[in-house]
Parts: sequence; structure tokens; C-alpha cells
Amino acid sequence: MPSGPESFVAHPQYHQEFTRARELLLATPARWRVIYHYDGDGIGAASALVRALRRLGYGFQTTALKGVGRTRIEELLHATPGPVIVTDTGASWPESYAAHRFPVIVLDHHTYPGDPIPPTCPAHVAFVNPLDWGVDGMNEMCASTLSWLFTIFLDPKNWDNVPWALSGAIHDRQHVGGFRGLNETLVREAIHRQLLTERKELVLRGSTVAVGLAASIDPYFVGLSGRSEAASEFVRRLGISPDRTLDALETTERERLAAALAARLAQQGARPEFCERVMTERWSFPGETVDAEELSQLQNAAGRAEQPGVGVELAFGDPEAGRRCRGFWETWQSGVLRGLRRLEDEGPHQLSAIQWFQSPELTLAGTQAGLAITYFLDPFKPVFVLSRSEGSTMVSSRGTTWLVGRGLDLASACREAATKVGGEGGGHRVASGATIPADREEEFLQEADRIIVKQLPAPLENTR
Repeated sequence: MPSGPESFVAHPQYHQEFTRARELLLATPARWRVIYHYDGDGIGAASALVRALRRLGYGFQTTALKGVGRTRIEELLHATPGPVIVTDTGASWPESYAAHRFPVIVLDHHTYPGDPIPPTCPAHVAFVNPLDWGVDGMNEMCASTLSWLFTIFLDPKNWDNVPWALSGAIHDRQHVGGFRGLNETLVREAIHRQLLTERKELVLRGSTVAVGLAASIDPYFVGLSGRSEAASEFVRRLGISPDRTLDALETTERERLAAALAARLAQQGARPEFCERVMTERWSFPGETVDAEELSQLQNAAGRAEQPGVGVELAFGDPEAGRRCRGFWETWQSGVLRGLRRLEDEGPHQLSAIQWFQSPELTLAGTQAGLAITYFLDPFKPVFVLSRSEGSTMVSSRGTTWLVGRGLDLASACREAATKVGGEGGGHRVASGATIPADREEEFLQEADRIIVKQLPAPLENTR
């Protein structure tokens, strides 16, 4: 028999936090403001929440946030004469919600500073974070799966929010190597409820084999991605016509291509779990024309185009939103590909324990950094990318789970280094961000490098 969410985690804090949040929301049948991070995970989380609010008959307003900033969240709270849900952001500022005169629900999976953990909140504030119940917010639950789970606590009908949950989880790369922990429990339950199916396919997408390979950014193939002629020649040498469609490949051809692509990734330094991504799981939803990965790409692209609200509109089946998101995706993909080729050609700057580069594409920078360290940068150093915006510098940093296992904590590094230069930072051990004054970039990088030198053993040994 299908099971309910109460049985998924035994830790008492799990039940306490969700119960408090549910009671606050059900006791406040009003217009709620949903504040969310503008990336794919935040958009997926907001999508699940607004669908649940509409199902309850509640009104809602959505507001997206970029970067990490206490000032902006406090401005929004001050400007909102009603209840608020904050998702995929806000974990760093639990004390800011107490001053709001209306209910506040925070659904976040990021680390937060200080004690006690979980933070003490007044009766009108509900703070829900999987870290409080022993679930890893970096690998086992993201904001969108957390928000999906919250909507299930509200009404079992909200199991049908699975598309938006997986959209965000894939954006946060929590699917790589298979879903784990509470994410896996939720996915298996959705499959049992016949709301989700899975299959394994070649990772490439495109009208032909060569087109798919040349357009590929995840995985990124050094010397092939962004290079049509080289991609065609690579395929041709395998005895496969570059003009063949992916669906028309025979089993032996697909296996030969997958093996060659995995070997290519290994040669350029990708870890085994990412080499294995040449054959990847696809999650589909009955009756829907896009799978979870496509949905993730569409929603994230809307956010990176600074139109996150259009990504949320997809949750209500708006065909115009779908058309616009496909246009955003094409622009986003080409922008990321352009940035990765530039980084491949020019290389990053090197400090003792970190590597860094500048990116003029503010909304693409974090993606560029994450894909670069995954597929071709020095795997022993986390990467930082800096983008200037309106007098400030937005910082994104990315590591690998291999580095985290050896002591890397980018959340604390970004927070400490940003605080020293008059900024703010936070996030996950493997991926974090900061907002700093533009004239203190060098000082921030030197401080981050000093912190990470202490975190990571030297020299690191590659045990891949």
C-alpha cells in the first residue's frame, strides 16, 4: 500500500517542523507571498507551493530573489502586509522573520550559522530544514523536494507535484548517481503511485547524433562541445553517420558511442560517476510531453533569463510560458556553451587552494563553474567565479563531493570570507555563493584561499 509522509523520517524534529508549518498555513486562509531563489531549484519549489495554495483556494504572489542578501529579504517582509513563505533561501536569517507581524514559513535546505540548531522561532514562524532531522540538504533533499513534501503534508493530492520537485532536484544535481535518502523514498513512492516512470537513455539530445554531441554541456566534452565539425568527425570515426538520429541508433551503435564518450570524459579528468552520465536515467510523467530533465532545463533557463515567473507559470500548463521558456533555454544553452569554451581556451587563475575566473554572464556563472569543475578543471581545487552587478560582485563557488569528503566546506568559506570584506555568503559545502563589494574582490579571494588551505589536506591524492 502507498505510504504517507509521516512514516518517512523517524526523527521527532521532522514531525514537529512540518506540523507547525502546516498548522500555520491552514490557519491562515489569506493571500500568501512566496519568496524563492531564482534558480531551477527555487522555481521548482515555488511551482509546487503555488499549485498547493491554489488547490486550497488561497491567493498568492511570487517574488524571486537573486544572490544572498539580508537587506532584500527584510525589505520584502516590511513591504508585505500578510503571510510569507520563503523557499530555497533564507536559512541564514532566521532572526529576521520574528519582526514580521504575520505568519512566516521557511522551507530551506541550506546550512545556517549559529546556535541553537534548529533556531528558536516565535509562534508565528515555522522553520523547516532537513538538516534538523539528519537529512543531508546537499545530497538527499533540495528545496523543491522539501516543498513538495510539505505540500503532501497539506493534502495527499499534492503527490502530483512530482514534476516540479524533480525539476529542482535535477537542477541541484541531486540525481547524479541516482537519487539518495529521502529524495529516493519520495521518488519510489511516486513511481508506486504511477505518477512517474523511469528509463535509461543516452544523455545526448538533438536532431542528429552530431548535433547532440556538439550542443552537449552536461556532459561537456573538451574539444567536441561547441565544435560541430569535430563532433561530426568523432562520430564518423566510430563508424556511425553523424546525420543519424539518436532514436535510429541500433543497440550496438549506442553502446559503442556511449563507451567512446565515457572514455573521452575519463581522459579529460571527470570522476567515474560523471563518466557514467553518458547513459542517464530519464524520469517521465504520464500525460506530459516533457520529461523531468527537460522541465528542469526550461524552468532554470527562465530564471537565468531573469524571468523566473514565466518558469513558475509552466506549473499551470500555460502554453505561452512553454514557448517562452524554450526560447530562454536555447539562449541559456548557447551562453553556457560559449562560457565553457572560453574557459577551456583561456583557463582559470590559480591560487594555492582555489581556482577562479571572471564571467560577464552573471546569471550563467554558477552553471559554468559547476560544469567546468565537473568535467575539465583541476579536480583538486574548488572553483570561484566572479560577476559584477550594480556596484557589487556576485560570487559563485563550486566543489565536488570528493573534495567535500576531504574537508571542503564552501558554505563556511564563503560566509567567513564575505563577512571579512563587508559582504554576505552561505550555501552548501559543495556549492555556495556570496555578495561582496566590487572593490574588494582580491581580498575576498585571498581570504577564501586561506580558509580552504586549512580545510583541505595538502597535497591531495587522487584516488579516483
